[in-house]
Amino acid sequence: MENKKNYSNLDDIEFAVRIFPKSSVIKNIKIIHVILIFIFLSSLLFVVNKINNLKVSNILNSNKTEKDFRVLGHFPYKEVSYENLVEIQPNILVHKEMYRSLKQMKDDAEKDGIYLVFLSGYRSIKLQKEIFYSLKSIRNQIASERARVSAPPGYSEHSTGFAIDIGDAYEREADFEESFEETSAFKWLEKNAARYHFRLSFDKKQTSVDYEPWHWRYEGSIEALKIFESSNRKNF
Repeated sequence: MENKKNYSNLDDIEFAVRIFPKSSVIKNIKIIHVILIFIFLSSLLFVVNKINNLKVSNILNSNKTEKDFRVLGHFPYKEVSYENLVEIQPNILVHKEMYRSLKQMKDDAEKDGIYLVFLSGYRSIKLQKEIFYSLKSIRNQIASERARVSAPPGYSEHSTGFAIDIGDAYEREADFEESFEETSAFKWLEKNAARYHFRLSFDKKQTSVDYEPWHWRYEGSIEALKIFESSNRKNF
């Protein structure tokens, strides 16, 4: 029989120790690091996607809930108070904030041999009501048909005092007609009106109402910009 060792003291007991190669330990650590980095990047990508999806959702919901207050293609406008109106020529009133620019535009046009005629400026809501409903009945048109050439009461830019209808002094037959775009006055306005903060309200790009080359609005003051902000944002 083999002699068995007698371990009377626990300290004499030999314990098995597993020794890992140094290179193997380093390799395992690298793998763990890679896994942790992958988990971190995946979590980060998930959060970023969530944020982007939330932003897109908010934009879409905002567009869906944004109200469009237009009636028959026209935006609502408050009537300017009478004390803010001045006479630019007999029976033509305009907002006092655009008076100087409008007069300067007319004077500068004359220096170029162009004579602008102001056909219509401020119109009260009451007058707009008479125009809209009387002409509608005369022409035997339904409201949607008439609205393409005349805004319903409370929806006309003329009520703000910042809109002006312009004609050519030498071609009066083109007043309130699309043929006004062929006049020297219109061609001059196309090139120069923006210098005086005027823009064409109803150009050929929009489809809400009929093209009106004679109808211009002023956007040269904070008040005017606020009034027409919805129209500019919708861009028809």
